[in-house]
Amino acid sequence: MIKAAACGRTLYLRQPMTDYTSVIKNRKAGFEYHLLQQFTAGMVLTGTEVKSLRAGKASIAEAFCIVQDDEVWVKNMHIAEFEQGSYYNHDPKRLRKLLLTAQEIRKITSRLKEKGMTLIPVQVFFSEKGLVKIEIALARGKKLYDKREDIKKKDLERERNRG
Repeated sequence: MIKAAACGRTLYLRQPMTDYTSVIKNRKAGFEYHLLQQFTAGMVLTGTEVKSLRAGKASIAEAFCIVQDDEVWVKNMHIAEFEQGSYYNHDPKRLRKLLLTAQEIRKITSRLKEKGMTLIPVQVFFSEKGLVKIEIALARGKKLYDKREDIKKKDLERERNRG
């Protein structure tokens, strides 16, 4: 809380949400997939899930997204139980609904019908308003030779930066 004195009264102002910069990233996503198109979506969460996310206790490494009944869901996203949650705690790997516009859902659904396409979460972050957002991407899996090319490029870039 920030204290502010105005006209003899003490006002308590809410701190800006920029203090919460915890970002959960899927580091393997760029290595395993060609990321073609990205979307930012809101998530439907419980209170204990938000508190665990603020503490950075989540993983999207094995998570993926599915479309059911014109709704997008995240599967296998692990959000650890909140330590002080008691019986209000959540299931760590439950299905979580994503909030996207109908136009975005139609676009995603049509692209997922193509061979080799998948929808994966790339990162989870907090917006400026303090809301939990997830960045998802339409992706196509890389072949082994694509991964080798990426490793070569990273090695060359590392050598250039050293010398």
